[in-house]
Amino acid sequence: MPLGTLLAFAVLEFTLCLIPGPAVLLTLSTALRRGAGRGMAAAAGILAGNALYFGLSALGVVAVLLASYQAFTVIKWAGAGYLAVLGVRSLFAREAPPIDVESPASAADRRIAFSSGFVTQVANPKAIVFFVAILPQFIDVHGNVPLQLALLTATSLAIELVVLGGYVFAAQRVRRSGIASRAALWIERCGGAILVAIAVRIAREPLAAVR
Repeated sequence: MPLGTLLAFAVLEFTLCLIPGPAVLLTLSTALRRGAGRGMAAAAGILAGNALYFGLSALGVVAVLLASYQAFTVIKWAGAGYLAVLGVRSLFAREAPPIDVESPASAADRRIAFSSGFVTQVANPKAIVFFVAILPQFIDVHGNVPLQLALLTATSLAIELVVLGGYVFAAQRVRRSGIASRAALWIERCGGAILVAIAVRIAREPLAAVR
């Protein structure tokens, strides 16, 4: 793969990561509400969703999934419903967990955060647009396709990890400032509202644009 092509992909990936879409909002909200541990777990779930789509792209399954309007509709609505349930619980919370920046997240907490990140990325129609419409433009079909996909996958995941990790770091700075402890309940409710907003955004995203 030419270095120029890989650099162009890296610039595009970095730009897309900075845009406050569902992945960024989920990671930032989770880190603010539950700390860096769960924030990074949510980011890991998002990366896992992307890794899955990269793998399916290599097998040509993404295009098949996209062609099946009913199949992707089920995935989209199931993901939106899951996020909405998590959001509503936080939105109507009467009290928030005490903010302790030093307390590590439990394994159960990390699993919930990871699953929310994974669902957000897999169910997002814009994610599948990227893998069907944009990713192939950086691949030379006459070259070593598996190697090219491996390079693009590694580049994408590395960039997303750095960007999302930066958002988690920023959220942790806010938590350490003491602002979060004084407004814990409102942060919890705002985080729930963000989750509901992500669910609505995913549900309303037209599939026609990716067909």
